[in-house]
Amino acid sequence: MTNRGVEMTVQTTAAEKRAVILLSGGLDSATVVAMARAEGYSCYTMSFDYGQRHRAELDAAARVARDLGVIEHKVIGLNLNGIGGSALTDIAIDVPEAPSEGIPVTYVPARNTVFLSLALGWAEVLQARDIFIGVNAVDYSGYPDCRPEFVEAFEVMANLATKAGVEGQGLRIKAPLQNMSKAQIVQAGAKLGVDYSLTVSCYQADAQGHACGKCDSCRLRAEGFKAAGVDDPTRYF
Repeated sequence: MTNRGVEMTVQTTAAEKRAVILLSGGLDSATVVAMARAEGYSCYTMSFDYGQRHRAELDAAARVARDLGVIEHKVIGLNLNGIGGSALTDIAIDVPEAPSEGIPVTYVPARNTVFLSLALGWAEVLQARDIFIGVNAVDYSGYPDCRPEFVEAFEVMANLATKAGVEGQGLRIKAPLQNMSKAQIVQAGAKLGVDYSLTVSCYQADAQGHACGKCDSCRLRAEGFKAAGVDDPTRYF
């Protein structure tokens, strides 16, 4: 008996398009995850327990990751509070509740450089070529590591410092919110189905994720929802 007439068919699938996404649990990073997913990426998210004032944002990041169907969500432990120098990592420094001139004390020294470096390592392991970060240089607090120049410089470094970059596969740092207003970010996320009630943006939220409504992050968030004409689901003290 022969197998004549039986044809073997081989199905091929396109290579999975993977992305590592920095997910803080806030409005911006949740929007970025939704954007990456809409672009067809398999999303791998990374958060950091870096000694910040509260863990509510980490809880929020886990909720967002589940809701948006990421493949894997990692939380990396760091002790940036051992360095201090920021109101977010040193409880002896008060979080400002009014706008101030210059770079505010909520700036965490080298935070995005450290975070992107670890995301870069995971991207190499996953053979992902794209890393997403939700930095913004329009409605933002003036942090130097949120500027386009920083993102561009880090991408150059990433391709010099990694096996993937040296072998010519290339790594990209993508910051899709870079030139968007907070209102535009909210509108984009709403269209993509982001549930902003899951997110926490406040610098001094309580354990349940209730916001103070006074810090710079709360102010920018509230103004964004108002300007976007979208209902603000933020829960306050």
